Amino acid sequence: MLTSVDTDLIRVLADPLRMRIVTLLATETLCTTHLVAETGAKQTNLSNHLRVLREAGVVETEPCGRYTYYRLRPDVIEHLGRSFTELARTARTTRAAETRRACP
Repeated sequence: MLTSVDTDLIRVLADPLRMRIVTLLATETLCTTHLVAETGAKQTNLSNHLRVLREAGVVETEPCGRYTYYRLRPDVIEHLGRSFTELARTARTTRAAETRRACP
């Protein structure tokens, strides 16, 4: 059975800065200060993007003193990847079977 792709999550990840943040967090847990240095974004702008990622369930936070560290939730990315893999598998099967609707 074909599952639907989470279009809200795709919208969240479609933003270049958010995708850059996700890419950075894939390799290590970082605080806002690190992310500002790595991306060159202003702290307020970065915080807004991190909030969107957190609300979408893509990242989780870990308070550490006066800092907040961010960590990627790989299960969310894996789920999205599986949805696209399933979509591609279905398309391959359909193409191999030459499934085509007749025109009226």
